[in-house]
Amino acid sequence: MRRRLKKQNIINPDSKYDSEFLARFINTVMWDGKKSVAQTIVYDALDEIKKRDDTLDPIVVFDTAISNVSPTIEVRSRRVGGANYQVPREVRPERRRSLAFRWIVSAARAKKGKPMALKLADELMAASKNEGSAVKKREDVHRMAESNRAFAHLAW
Repeated sequence: MRRRLKKQNIINPDSKYDSEFLARFINTVMWDGKKSVAQTIVYDALDEIKKRDDTLDPIVVFDTAISNVSPTIEVRSRRVGGANYQVPREVRPERRRSLAFRWIVSAARAKKGKPMALKLADELMAASKNEGSAVKKREDVHRMAESNRAFAHLAW
């Protein structure tokens, strides 16, 4: 029997852009409970996006980047008769969003030699144009699901 779904945390929208989506992203960027540092990083990244191209709205770039990185399908391991199969499964919307957040932040952290705000701005700009490390990660996940499509009948 499936376990009950966890009650979702209610997150207040962020103060600058009044977006709950952005507040959740700030929480993903946060390390060791240092929320003010995470807010500074994210707001500086959005300001950098605005500075690079005045015609772009940073929130629109952010939303586009998240939707471009969000996976629609993933593989889950399933043990059947002594063998492990990678079974393709559809991704729930909440998990889709959290995976996109995680992949963008980890792609930005993996770069070296720049402040985090600039790395995050670079990654968000690249993801909004359907390029960059986070988009490559999504394509790898989709490719893995596509190659294991033969095991879709094992989905539970």
